[in-house]
Amino acid sequence: MDRTTVVAGRTRRYFGEWGLFLAFIAPNLFFLAVFTYWPLIYNVYLSLVQWDMVQPEKLFVGLANYQDLATDPRFWTIFFNTFYFVVVGVALTLILSFATALLLNQKLRLRDAARSVVFAPTILSGAAIAIVWIYVFDPRFGLIHLVLAAVGLASPHWLTDPAWAMPALIIVYIWKNFGYAVVVYLAGLQSIPRELIEAATVDGASAFRRLLDVVLPQLSPITFFLLVTSILSSFQAFDLVAVMTAGGPVDATNTLIYHLYEEGFVAFHAGRAAAIAMVLFVLMLVVTVFQLRVVERRVHYT
Repeated sequence: MDRTTVVAGRTRRYFGEWGLFLAFIAPNLFFLAVFTYWPLIYNVYLSLVQWDMVQPEKLFVGLANYQDLATDPRFWTIFFNTFYFVVVGVALTLILSFATALLLNQKLRLRDAARSVVFAPTILSGAAIAIVWIYVFDPRFGLIHLVLAAVGLASPHWLTDPAWAMPALIIVYIWKNFGYAVVVYLAGLQSIPRELIEAATVDGASAFRRLLDVVLPQLSPITFFLLVTSILSSFQAFDLVAVMTAGGPVDATNTLIYHLYEEGFVAFHAGRAAAIAMVLFVLMLVVTVFQLRVVERRVHYT
C-alpha cells in the first residue's frame, strides 16, 4: 500500500471522527445558541435602546440606561439590598445546614424521619411556601404571634415594617433552601474515612480539634460547591420576594432580580430592564470568578 493511500485513509478517518463528533454535539449547540447565547446577545442590544415593548421602533440611546442606573439612588438601595440578602442568607444557610448535618449524622432515634422533614421544603414551590409564611408572620393570628404572646411579647409587623421585612424574607429563604445543603453535607460527612477520625482521636485531639483539623478540611470541596451554587441561586431568588413582599415596604426587600421584573413587565421600560439584567449578569460573573480564583485556593482536595 503506497503512502498516498495511507494518508488518504487517515484523512477520511480523521474527518469522519470529527463529523460524528459534530453530529452528536450539534443539537446541544443549536439549543444553547437559540435559548442561551442569542438571548444574552439580544439583551446587550436592548440595554442600549429605549423601548416600551409595544411600539415596533426602538430608539438607540447608547449607555444612557446605564447612566440612569448609576445616578438613581433607588437603584443603589436595591443593589445593596441584594448584597445584604445574598451574604446573610447564604452565610446562615451554610452554617445552620452544617450544624444540622452534624446532628443528623449521629445515631439518633427517628433520624431518617428527621432528615426527610428537613429536606421536604426544598422540593416545594417557593410561591406556596411564601403563602404559608405570610400567615405564619401575621402579627395578629400567625404562629409566631401565638408563640410570642405565650411569653408576653408582641409580634413585630414582619412584612409591613421596613426594619423586619428583610429578616423575614431571609428566614423563609433559609428554611426553604438549607435542607438541600444538609443532605449534601451529610453525604460528605459519611464519606470521610473513619481512619482519619480514629487517628486524630488516638493522637489526643478533642472533638473540637477533630472538627477543625479533620472534618472541615475534608468537607471544603463540598462547602465550596455549596457556596458557589447558593450565591448564584440567591441572586436569582424571585418567587419569595414577589409573593411575600413585592419588593416592599418602601423597597426594603427589593432586589435586582425583582427590580428587573418591575422595570420590564410592570413599567415596560425594556431598555432599563435589560441594563439591570446586564448589571446582575456581570455581578454574578465577577463573584463566581472571584470564588474560582481566590476562594478555591483554600479548598483541600484529597
